[in-house]
Amino acid sequence: MSTPQDGSRIAQEPGVDPQSEIQALLERLRRDFVSRLPENNRVPLEELLAALAGEPARVAEIHDHYYRAYLALASSLLSAPAGCPPGLPEPVPSDHRFESPEWSELSWFRYLKHAYLLHSAWLKDLLEAAPLAEERKRRLRFVVRQYVDALAPTNFPASNPEVIRLAAESRGESLAAGLQHLRRDLARGRIEMSAESAFEVGRNVAITPGAVVYQNPIAQLIQYTPRAARMRHRPLIIIPPFINKYYILDLQPENSFVRYALEQGLQVFLVSWRNVPPELGASTWEDYVRHGVLTPFDVALDIAGADKANVLGFCVGGTLLTSALSVMERPARVAGLTLLATMLDFSDVGDIAAYVDEDFVRQCEVSYREGGLMPGSVVASAFASLRANELVWHFVINNYLKGRAPRAFDLLHWNSDSANLPGRLFAWYLRNMYLENNLRVSDRLELCGRRVNLGAIRCPTFALAAREDHIVPWRSAYASMQLLGGNTEFVLASSGHIAGVINPPAGQRRNYWIAPGKSASPDDWIAQAQAVAGSWWPRWASWIGRRSGPAVPAVHTLGSATYAPLEPAPGSYVREPAS
Repeated sequence: MSTPQDGSRIAQEPGVDPQSEIQALLERLRRDFVSRLPENNRVPLEELLAALAGEPARVAEIHDHYYRAYLALASSLLSAPAGCPPGLPEPVPSDHRFESPEWSELSWFRYLKHAYLLHSAWLKDLLEAAPLAEERKRRLRFVVRQYVDALAPTNFPASNPEVIRLAAESRGESLAAGLQHLRRDLARGRIEMSAESAFEVGRNVAITPGAVVYQNPIAQLIQYTPRAARMRHRPLIIIPPFINKYYILDLQPENSFVRYALEQGLQVFLVSWRNVPPELGASTWEDYVRHGVLTPFDVALDIAGADKANVLGFCVGGTLLTSALSVMERPARVAGLTLLATMLDFSDVGDIAAYVDEDFVRQCEVSYREGGLMPGSVVASAFASLRANELVWHFVINNYLKGRAPRAFDLLHWNSDSANLPGRLFAWYLRNMYLENNLRVSDRLELCGRRVNLGAIRCPTFALAAREDHIVPWRSAYASMQLLGGNTEFVLASSGHIAGVINPPAGQRRNYWIAPGKSASPDDWIAQAQAVAGSWWPRWASWIGRRSGPAVPAVHTLGSATYAPLEPAPGSYVREPAS
């Protein structure tokens, strides 16, 4: 999000009311949002119209259908709600934008709602009728959806009845407050999704006691203090994603996965990635394999004095972890592997594919050939666009149009705490995973002087996917697990990429699915799967407990003679802000 250079000029002009200024600044925000879409997808309508020129009969049929629907809608403008013509599209249950009663009870807003939904459906039908290759059509679906979502009447102060009512009730105070929120967020370049003063690393998130027992320029290794009288002999080593900070797995005490693992008697070590400075911009995927996985693994085993360890990877941390395991010199030291929302087979990456093509990847490779940083804010913006209504426009309405402060929400606080990536690592990751899908092909990649072969990973695996995950589609996660050489227990959680993983048992929320044996396809698997109420954490605790060795008296002295504690958890790396 760029800072509006003329924002101060608008504010200083006499006679400009808050609504006009909000409208002007929101228009800048919308243009900025669209500018962040993939370079080759910013003008999809021209391509769509060109393709439709060869389908005149189908286009005429679609136009006729929607022309009649618009006429029926227009004739009902002054009718009571009961007189609304049947067959008009309605919001899907998960779309909460039009829940206010005014959208159904007041004729004008009812008209706006249905006209918008009709227009959206018209564009969708035209796109599906276009004779385009499926890959291109999928990209266009994504970008057209971005435009459609951005232009919803709910996103404008003059066409959102809730905004109008609140402005009238507050005598304009809501618009004035929203204007202040909008100015502030535009100035700092991001939308506030959670009350930022409500959380602080080391104060009320990432507060599980422990110590940094090893560090290198890329990562710190945290060892946590046991929380049970007896602990399992074999440690658990956690590799979180390096796109955000590690504390998604150690939020507040009531939803900390790390704390839960400790309460089950596990010895827990966790890698905390550094928010890389410019001098580390030339770091590679292999550097992260060596210094972020293999070396911390050796350190944790040495401190624990164990023969084997369990390892856990989350999202891209799981992709990095499996890359490391496939070239580990003594893989028998791994007792069990846990993968949470992890892709190894990138055949279907979902909507994120709209951002990745040969031109974009080549541009990244040229830009980062000598190093440089991929800003974490850019990656965060791309992920937010995958769910723009929930992660962008919801906050535009709440923060700017209604003038309300966002509520304190630890998951969204973490989501906004992005981390910069080494440019060379980012470019390599895009080419070899998203673009060419090389990780799934045995011996195609080489790391640490050894050929990568996921089939050589023969330890048992516990794999979790989330049914509504927009970053790692669950079917892709299922296909990924078929590449490993050992026995795999696959579990499908409800909800999305984060909420599906962070689901502590005490809340008794959501459910998960399990199925016996291994099916040829994810659809075959889900057809025979059974739902289990509650959190998947206890099932995982039982699985990993069987692979964690005997229980021994807990040792509360952290580190060892070789690896003395360097500083208390959460350490210094996690506190470094992104530039």
